[in-house]
Amino acid sequence: MNSLSKAQLQRQAEQLVDFVNKSPSPFHVVDVCRTWLRGAQFVELKEKQSWTGAIKPNGRYFFTRNGSSIVAFAVGGKFRPGNGISIVGAHTDSPCFKLKPVSKKTNSGFLQVGVQVYGGGLWHTWFDRDLSIAGRVMVSNGAGGYDSRLVSIQDPIMRIPSLAIHLDRSVRESFTYNKETHLTPILATVANALNGESAGDKNIKSAHHPILLDRIAKELSVEVSDIADFELCLYDTQKATIGGICNEFIYASRLDNLNSSYCAVEGLINSLNNESAAAEDSHVRMIALFDNEEVGSTSAYGANSALIESAIRRIQASCSNGSATAFEEAIANSFMISSDVTHAVHPNYSEKHEENHRPELQKGPSIKVNANQSYATTSVTSTILKDIAKRNGIPIQEFVVRNDSPCGSTIGPMLSAQLGLRTVDMGNPLLSMHSIREVCGADDVGLCVKLFEHFFEEFAGLDAKITVD
Repeated sequence: MNSLSKAQLQRQAEQLVDFVNKSPSPFHVVDVCRTWLRGAQFVELKEKQSWTGAIKPNGRYFFTRNGSSIVAFAVGGKFRPGNGISIVGAHTDSPCFKLKPVSKKTNSGFLQVGVQVYGGGLWHTWFDRDLSIAGRVMVSNGAGGYDSRLVSIQDPIMRIPSLAIHLDRSVRESFTYNKETHLTPILATVANALNGESAGDKNIKSAHHPILLDRIAKELSVEVSDIADFELCLYDTQKATIGGICNEFIYASRLDNLNSSYCAVEGLINSLNNESAAAEDSHVRMIALFDNEEVGSTSAYGANSALIESAIRRIQASCSNGSATAFEEAIANSFMISSDVTHAVHPNYSEKHEENHRPELQKGPSIKVNANQSYATTSVTSTILKDIAKRNGIPIQEFVVRNDSPCGSTIGPMLSAQLGLRTVDMGNPLLSMHSIREVCGADDVGLCVKLFEHFFEEFAGLDAKITVD
């Protein structure tokens, strides 16, 4: 029996719903996390500035990169250079459509918006949904520079309409589409749009529909001519919600991987429930939420960058009296939970799962093991996580892919290989993964938060009792 009350589990589910609804793009995810961390007395650091002398025992800090990745950490009161880092890693991005640099398209009396597919989405689920745009806009500040501004248009301004069945009878047996020509959303009719054209900047106006630029400018209270560039993605305007006749499911977009991102932030903050919570901790408690996982993580702000290594090196270097090998010692003493959602068993396709490893909704997070990939989970790392879960009444499941089935990967293996970091892959089970609307268990959210909370509180003490050559 788990140690959380139904009311506590319900609260965590409701907070995840709120988190998802406030986070239609990776930039918004980081912005929400920044706000929450500041509210928990975390101090923002800048990568462009020196951290020497800035990091102290019992201190709480965070920094961002590109506005779409964020690292937060709390330094234990007994931390010394060479001591370990207890890390939970996740990612901020999800499969979506992103506006092309030149998005202006017109066809058959409609204004259309050119988009690129980002990641491996179930794109057929995006048809006939009420869509809008969100992301980052670079705006002239009037002083010769540019400011980064977030925008999220709440109204459903776009749609990808499906073709009537009368015009394609074969769709009953097989629904096929072309990613370039059939996934182009409509914005307006030409007749209506022409009445609202603005006299904005010539270059940006030639690349995008003036009526779209006008709406973006209006949302930001700027002129179209102030807009220099933007990174915008499409999102479903239908809100995340708790559902099911027993209110035991969460229906939402982007649960892969906002589920894990939320649990990481909440788990870290909860582990620091008072000013002296980490006073006896000899480790640093850290979360790292990366962008670009859905496209391989190879970017300056993805998990395949030097982001985590840089953070750990700077933390070690900022503390005095460290040895020349403090970084290497820290890595050997560190541990990371790579948290990404996993495939829940589907009642209509249960044969797709290996019969002894079928994670279910509402039964807690699942450890992921795959012997045929450079997977990070080992008997040592899974033992550590299982021990923490068992002692705190948190159920743990295990997932192994069928031998005749492919399986994706996440940030764990690459970080484990790059740094020599002990890592375990785990996450909450999910149905409809990579659909525009995914499903997770409401109780699983609170269970995962609690697991991370205890991991941060207990790992350093537990690691001292484990002997492996």
